[in-house]
Amino acid sequence: MSGPQYTYAGPLVTKGGRMRVPVDILQNQKSRTLELVYEDGHHAVFPFEFLRVMSPSAEVQGHTPDEAQLQVGKRDVGIAGLELVGLYALKIVFTDGHDSGLYSWDYFEELDKTQSERWDRYLEELKRAGASRDPDDPANIPFMPKPRASCGHH
Repeated sequence: MSGPQYTYAGPLVTKGGRMRVPVDILQNQKSRTLELVYEDGHHAVFPFEFLRVMSPSAEVQGHTPDEAQLQVGKRDVGIAGLELVGLYALKIVFTDGHDSGLYSWDYFEELDKTQSERWDRYLEELKRAGASRDPDDPANIPFMPKPRASCGHH
């Protein structure tokens, strides 16, 4: 199943040089992967779970490294939607409701180059915290987002 269709405008030029932009985006529900296809033939393949736990959003990464939130129970997360954001990023809407991360093409390139190391570090963080990738694991309860307090006026 293909992702969003768009016209490839060629590599974009930014202040730092050329930004690598995919020519196609493929969403495979069976293998639970998102694949970016580049003009040079390179395919960058990312499991949905990996993209979810590595979301660039402040909700996940925090505003500083100390504020980063360990993402637990995301093994079964899927992608509900993809939206192009201008010519520079992709917004991914996940089946758990998370949709605040904008994945720039540069961030995808960084994830592609460091996927193995990042995944190993994530698994080690889960282990150290006593948490799990499994959504129904009771060990994850302390890491689940707390409900926001309402203002009482609604």
